[in-house]
Amino acid sequence: MTSEASTTMDTPLKKLVGEKTAKALAGHLDLHNAGDLIYHFPRRYDERGEHTDIRALDVGEQVTVLAQVQRTAVRPMRQRRGNLLEVTVGDDSGGTLTLTFFGNQAWRERELRPGRWGLFAGKVTEFRGKRQLNGPEYVLLGDQTDNEAAASEQIEEFAGALIPVYPAAAAVPTWVIARCVRVVLDTVVPPDDPLPATVRAGRNLVGLGGALREIHRPSSREELYRARRRLKWDEAFAVQLTLVQRKHQASAWPARPRPARAGGLLAAFDARLPYELTAGQRAVGVEIAADLATGHPMHRLLQGEVGSGKTVVALRAMLQVVDAGGQAALLAPTEVLAAQHYRGMRDLLGPLAQAGELGAAEHATRVELVTGSLGAAARRRALAEVASGAAGIVLGTHALLYEGVDFADLGLVVVDEQHRFGVEQRDALRAKAEQPPHVLVMTATPIPRTVAMTVYGDLEISTLSQLPRGRSPIASHVVPAAEKPAFLDRAWRRLREEVNAGHQAYVVCPRIGDDTSGADEEPPPVDDNGRRPPLAVTEVAPLLSDGPLHGLRIGVLHGRLPADEKDAVMRSFAAGELDVLVATTVVEVGVDVPNATMMVVLDADRFGVSQLHQLRGRVGRGSAPGLCLLVTEAAEGSSARERLDAVASTTDGFKLAELDLEQRREGDVLGATQSGRRSHLRLLSLLRDADLIRDARAEAVALVEEDPELTRQPALAASVAALVDADRAEYLEKG
Repeated sequence: MTSEASTTMDTPLKKLVGEKTAKALAGHLDLHNAGDLIYHFPRRYDERGEHTDIRALDVGEQVTVLAQVQRTAVRPMRQRRGNLLEVTVGDDSGGTLTLTFFGNQAWRERELRPGRWGLFAGKVTEFRGKRQLNGPEYVLLGDQTDNEAAASEQIEEFAGALIPVYPAAAAVPTWVIARCVRVVLDTVVPPDDPLPATVRAGRNLVGLGGALREIHRPSSREELYRARRRLKWDEAFAVQLTLVQRKHQASAWPARPRPARAGGLLAAFDARLPYELTAGQRAVGVEIAADLATGHPMHRLLQGEVGSGKTVVALRAMLQVVDAGGQAALLAPTEVLAAQHYRGMRDLLGPLAQAGELGAAEHATRVELVTGSLGAAARRRALAEVASGAAGIVLGTHALLYEGVDFADLGLVVVDEQHRFGVEQRDALRAKAEQPPHVLVMTATPIPRTVAMTVYGDLEISTLSQLPRGRSPIASHVVPAAEKPAFLDRAWRRLREEVNAGHQAYVVCPRIGDDTSGADEEPPPVDDNGRRPPLAVTEVAPLLSDGPLHGLRIGVLHGRLPADEKDAVMRSFAAGELDVLVATTVVEVGVDVPNATMMVVLDADRFGVSQLHQLRGRVGRGSAPGLCLLVTEAAEGSSARERLDAVASTTDGFKLAELDLEQRREGDVLGATQSGRRSHLRLLSLLRDADLIRDARAEAVALVEEDPELTRQPALAASVAALVDADRAEYLEKG
């Protein structure tokens, strides 16, 4: 055993818990040294008399439950030799769970005597209406054991009233982790506390060493609360320091001012707009115009509901930059969306986008589309227009990032649906400017306040909350296809009624089909619970054409179609030459067909809350009301069904964003999945810890103002680097 004096947070686990256990911890949980294990915090704490409610367990869930053996029964197996041991365990909620063990295991029957308490770990399955764990791992608690040494170890391990339950793996159950944590806590020298003493005292925070001990072996509920609060603070403070430092650094960068010009292209555009801007669009326009006129790069996030008019706001910013002699580029996530922006902006600008053409307006510029599917001649012409500066506005996909796409004077980068792009891609576009360009990030996914403060904390944020006049309401309903098949039949009849009234409709599927592993942007949800594969566009379209939608003009759209074919399909749909578009989520953002009034989302439970809200925004964009039907086989009362009911109950994107946040792992929000690496951001809840995050930001701002590089706080700087690694810091830099 390593001596206490030489055991630090960097000590490899194999020196502390043995090679075999260390290998399992590394292979299954990515835990390699003492610090990794100490920061592998319990998921929850069980207490005899206060347990996980067995009645609330979901089928397919990997669980660890604290329960008491109620009865055992042995019966012969019908299809193979030997006996089946069934053990019924329960908790104070009145719920019960059946544990099944195959083979002749009389010793296990003697061990699992009624009255014994234990921790039982396994995957919840269902058989004949009863929930069960097949062959679960378990550890029995208390002193009723034949092995006195083992009994004293268990009593020592679970001596406290609160029993930690860790994020575990089948090969490394929670009690093995608890045992290893105890060994490490007894030998490791806790790290020096990096948090400035003034912050600790001012915010009434306990010391780091005590917090790390109490979170694993809490002496009371109160001490556990204090430990969790301190460790949450460390996470929030690290993130906020990173963001505030980035914002401080960005404010020092030089940028070429792009002030508004009277009587220029923007003024001419405003004069020819066929509608009046909303008060929100005007107010946000003033904010952006002021940012563009400064000598430091704008770094602003523009968020707004689907259909709130973000594109017009962005176009007005682009025109201000063109008026000031620069160019503006808009980066879109798909060719479909880039082409849609191109057509939409050309239509809005009219003669103002026709510089060099007959009938062009006095202050006209050119608008160019650069995508990977351009033919050689068209590409050469477009690139020449961009390089010469003749094209004031350039729209495209990631093809804009390629070598050979050169700008004369790139002054503004607009990024549509920011979350679709990697940091390297954004940096590549920014690098095409002589000085850092102004950056405007747009998202139609409403962002809860704490997410805005944390994930987007280095951007100024503008919000469009009004919908332009003329937008129609959207009604949404859940269609329970398994329980009430007649409702689905009625949905298809309802779609025919919309088409007969002269309107159009979308049918959205989660998968492309043809044995592909996924839809356009993401693979389909992994399913180990026996559900059928998600419905696919290439399978559904012919079934509809031959069945309930026979005789209607049906088109197909997905991300694997050639670019020219995708564009042709969208043009046909926009022109009213197709009645129904069967598509994947390629229509999720930016697609604008005012005549489309109905959407049917098949397997709606396979989509996230924000994604459904985005999809729904494709209808009701004209004068006729919109209808969105969410078709699902999810059972009533299930979490998936409750999620769909919530989406159907409101069109308030900010309420839905809060719901989405409740149902997502915090790590997803903070970018842990971006790098595929284990994150130390374990405890912070963006939903529940808003006040703590706000306080941490205030302290971070004050500290960075005094010491921008944290040179006087080297331990704190190192702690921040450990908690917010380089990959995560890039993810947090949204733009």
